[in-house]
Amino acid sequence: VQLQASGGGLVQAGGSLRLSCTASGRALGTYGMGWFRQAPRKEREFVASINWVGDNTIYADSVKGRFTISRDNVENTVYLQMNSLKPEDTAVYYCGKRATSWGSLRESDYETWGQGTQVTVSS
Repeated sequence: VQLQASGGGLVQAGGSLRLSCTASGRALGTYGMGWFRQAPRKEREFVASINWVGDNTIYADSVKGRFTISRDNVENTVYLQMNSLKPEDTAVYYCGKRATSWGSLRESDYETWGQGTQVTVSS
């Protein structure tokens, strides 16, 4: 399976973006998915994850209440709706796919990654 992340861009603080992660080569419908991000000179960090059905989600404390992860298994796509963006949200955002049905906070639990999409939030 290949993952393609898109939807990044430049936005002012307080604005919104919606990221998409679309899969090709295999259906995502039975796999847990996650979003991670990596800011310059920092380690990649967990943002959000979702289980295969979409009824169990996990969020990093830093994005809780502002970001929403969702999925459309018919469209084979996972989304990250980002509201009330802050300059500290600036990073390259990556989507990942697990080999199991549940989401996870651990980067090492993901077996496949997309190429990343840049999000830049100006103050």
